[in-house]
Amino acid sequence: MKLEPLMTYRAELKPPVDVGAGPFGARMIFEVTGGTFEGARLKGEFLAGGGDWMLIDATATGHLDVRGTMKTDDGAIIYVQYPGVMTINEKAQAALAGGSFDYGDTYFMTQPRFETGDERYAWLNAVVAVGEGRAGAGWVEYRVYACVNG
Repeated sequence: MKLEPLMTYRAELKPPVDVGAGPFGARMIFEVTGGTFEGARLKGEFLAGGGDWMLIDATATGHLDVRGTMKTDDGAIIYVQYPGVMTINEKAQAALAGGSFDYGDTYFMTQPRFETGDERYAWLNAVVAVGEGRAGAGWVEYRVYACVNG
């Protein structure tokens, strides 16, 4: 298996809504207000309205639950959904408080899954993807890779 670059995307976020600690952990909601994505085979914008319903457990692990809508520059609509894991270390805590962290500063990995009815991008429906993230005050960015034979 090889990892082939698929896209980089950046989502702009509203300040998080802190639901508080419940029986499963502390829930934080990050609403997407927009953003962009670009790769060799696709380019466009993230539409407002998606978000991440992250649950932080007792081991300081953030469990991502992300959903969003992408619109390519040629008008195709692509739904993206993914789980992920982020270790809430000092760097991640700083980002939640208004700072930022870079790729590799903490364990921040995702497994995006794409859905579209647009034939031009139907190949995305069968892509197995993984991503790594970084974040700061009001934004999150991912480098996403397709898993390919090889």
